[in-house]
Amino acid sequence: MLSAPYDSIYEEFKTIIPEERIYTDALRTMAYGTDASFYRLIPKIVVDTDCEDEIVQLLRIIDRHGVAVTFRAAGTSLSGQAISDSILIRMSEEWRNFEILDDATKIALDPGIIGSHANRILAPHGKKIGPDPASIDTCKIGGIVANNASGMCCGVAENSYKTLDSMRIVMADGTILDTGDPQSRKCFAQTHGALLEGLACLRERVIEDESLASLIRKKFKIKNTTGYSLNAIVDFEDPFDILQHLLVGSEGTLAFISKVVYRTVVEHPHKASALMRFPNIESACQAAHICRKEKVAAAELMDRASLASVQDKDGMPEGLASLAPEASALLVEVRAASEAELQQKIDAILGAVKELPAVIPHEFTAIPAEFNVLWNVRRGLFPAVGAVRKAGTTVIIEDVAFPTEKLAEATLDLQALFKKNGYDNAIIFGHALEGNLHFVFTQDFNVQKEIDRYATFMDDVTDMVANKYKGSLKAEHGTGRNMAHFVELEWGRDAYKLMEDIKELFDPKGLLNPGVILNEDPEAHLKDLKPLPVAHDIIDRCIECGFCEPTCPSRELTLTPRQRIVTYRELSRVQAEGTDFPDALEQFKKSFDYEGEATCAADGLCALRCPVSIDTGKFIKVYRSWARGTWEKAVASLAAKGFGPTTRFIEVDLKLAGVAHDVLGDKVMDTVTGALHTYSGKHIPRWNTSMPRVVQQGTHPETPRSALKVVYFPSCVARHMGVEKHDPDKTELRDHTLSILTKAGYEVIYPDKMNTLCCGQPWESKGFMEQADKKLAELEVALRAASEDGKYPILCDTSPCLYRMQEHIKGLTLMEPIQFALTHLLDKLELTPVNKRVALHVTCSSRKMGLADTMADLARRCAREVVVPDDIYCCGFAGDRGFNYPELNEAALNRLSEQLEGCTVGYSTSRTCEIGLSLHGKVPYKNIMFLLDEASWPKA
Repeated sequence: MLSAPYDSIYEEFKTIIPEERIYTDALRTMAYGTDASFYRLIPKIVVDTDCEDEIVQLLRIIDRHGVAVTFRAAGTSLSGQAISDSILIRMSEEWRNFEILDDATKIALDPGIIGSHANRILAPHGKKIGPDPASIDTCKIGGIVANNASGMCCGVAENSYKTLDSMRIVMADGTILDTGDPQSRKCFAQTHGALLEGLACLRERVIEDESLASLIRKKFKIKNTTGYSLNAIVDFEDPFDILQHLLVGSEGTLAFISKVVYRTVVEHPHKASALMRFPNIESACQAAHICRKEKVAAAELMDRASLASVQDKDGMPEGLASLAPEASALLVEVRAASEAELQQKIDAILGAVKELPAVIPHEFTAIPAEFNVLWNVRRGLFPAVGAVRKAGTTVIIEDVAFPTEKLAEATLDLQALFKKNGYDNAIIFGHALEGNLHFVFTQDFNVQKEIDRYATFMDDVTDMVANKYKGSLKAEHGTGRNMAHFVELEWGRDAYKLMEDIKELFDPKGLLNPGVILNEDPEAHLKDLKPLPVAHDIIDRCIECGFCEPTCPSRELTLTPRQRIVTYRELSRVQAEGTDFPDALEQFKKSFDYEGEATCAADGLCALRCPVSIDTGKFIKVYRSWARGTWEKAVASLAAKGFGPTTRFIEVDLKLAGVAHDVLGDKVMDTVTGALHTYSGKHIPRWNTSMPRVVQQGTHPETPRSALKVVYFPSCVARHMGVEKHDPDKTELRDHTLSILTKAGYEVIYPDKMNTLCCGQPWESKGFMEQADKKLAELEVALRAASEDGKYPILCDTSPCLYRMQEHIKGLTLMEPIQFALTHLLDKLELTPVNKRVALHVTCSSRKMGLADTMADLARRCAREVVVPDDIYCCGFAGDRGFNYPELNEAALNRLSEQLEGCTVGYSTSRTCEIGLSLHGKVPYKNIMFLLDEASWPKA
């Protein structure tokens, strides 16, 4: 039950927002209230909003009740600026509108668009947005602007502050201002003239105080996100310009940003990089200073500890391990409009640094595969620390900046502070062009002694940065809770008072994200620390960064991988400590069983985005295995042992469902089966109109004898699930596969007793690990016999099955359709693209095998136009989970059909995925072998 006034607020919220988008339960408030920082506050109410009008009405209610509110975009913020113990407002994925303006010189963006998505929109125009934070594949525009996030290349010249054209704002009292609309400005001047006049007075006050104005100008020559963007007051005269630029970096403490118009920047088509290695940090910093003058795109400094943390990993450049203890490196990138200009820049840089001592001669590469290897060194630094930290500790990444001429000296001082405070495994890297350093270390917040050590270290660091070097305590990660108390230390009393006055003008009641940016509590950075209890080996390395979230099919339905880990950690902590009431614990667990376990597709795509490669899906499978009782395991064993009868039972089910569908029709069949599914508590699978009919069984046709041989293992799903009723093409996958193999001159071999064989995937996905492994072992014996122990390649038509086979079976050449086509078919077939606009879905397994681009390339060789829908990574059908929890499939594909305009058919490599894709894409999906067969014929 909510206490006053939140009970009243909740009732008022329900008049504006559908109740299913308002959360007050213990599990969801914890899950949705967690961000990437090492702080934890649990909100009383979490609200998901779809549009600006909802924000306006919510803020009016909040203003009337006088409670605090925090806005959340992606929750990748590192300093605790996106958490709340009051009201948390999140943006749903409806906040994804955009408009390209003025021949792509500008772009209008909703705050819910992911940064890299904005760049995908602009890429055909040769443009991009200026900010380029490391989290750009996850963080959203609202957070990028609100934190003035920058990155490796944008520096201080192309960040949000410098590239902002206009913005649309909702003030604390619910008033809307569009700074790009003259009429909106006129209305705002009438209703909020006092605020505009106050800003004008602040500017006058600063300009008259030359020492303060000079301080502000000096502080923003390097990266600085400590406190408010006071440079707005000296850079602009128009109060509206001052206002909107103060919003940049304001971390949700002044107003809500509902739309941003950026001036775009050029995305140069030609790039080259070099990993310059120097004998000491001084030489590397001197090189960075030179590179700044040469206007390189990026220069990333890495100390020896950084390089040591990644030197033994696969794919790293040679020679890192042999570097001396004092060595350092500078990763430099140059960009240009042409190859000739690129080479000129390279020559100029090499000439400029030739007098500096180098470990090896500097060498640039313009080959993407090679310079991506170099950048993998840089990208691997943060994960490297996270991967080796002790369970229960957190990874802290801090972010400071120094005058560039003092960078070498400051780096050495920082290393000395690590040693003084016992942080022996800390690493330093950063954006050297702007004097910006990141330092990463592990910290235990479970013991008071360790918290005290952290407090001492922070006092040492802030004193060194602010007093000795007059630098920035926060360069690009935002002030947050972590540095809010130290803002006055860096800026001094006059500038701090200026910030207090700004806050008072915008938010006189102090309701917007209190405690962030300005905080008088000297121990604020040591309070509300997030516990990271030991929970399970698979997930203990999670740093809760949220990078996994954009690929998760349940992200709009229930929980993301990060949130599953957060809530399971809490569940395991409470169970271990016994500090909660049993009924509350039982309710939390019951919620987790649906939100965390039942609606997890367990696709493993989260591991591809995770900095430390955590496969949350794998953990959920383990969790499922814990829940399996003796009788369930017995039934699973019986089904595995008698797989032949089991599949015949499935065939009967499919036939009966097909007959019922023909008799009842779509609408009645859907209504009846929907009711059965609901009233059985989801125990009866949910039928849908794209349900396949049973494959017409028969003998497997023989192919002509040939020196070329292949073992063909159709998955059990493909052997039994044929075409759907409404697909005009009634041919079977088996027939198209055999047609292609015959065209290519292959003799096909089938494993013995094939109808009893299965890779074990249906058992593994449900947590029956023992049964899954037994089925896989049976399959391996059969495949070894059929392939004469690996003499012939083995083709499986279903990617998820093949992926499991490849994971566990060694010594055999196992391939799914794309792999087999590239390796064994394309040199034997002629391809002519069919005159169709087709859709393509890359399954989770194919993505994990690195086949996404390859599959798209193959499809484009076979069809006139290929559509690969944006931001749909996993279909959410997850084997048979789409029948038991169809809401997961629906949530994952809710934007599929709108992207398939003009498509007549779609292709994939998993029959169960194709069921959900056909249903929600509103075009029939089938195996890509259909397309390859249609577009190919034998080479002469």
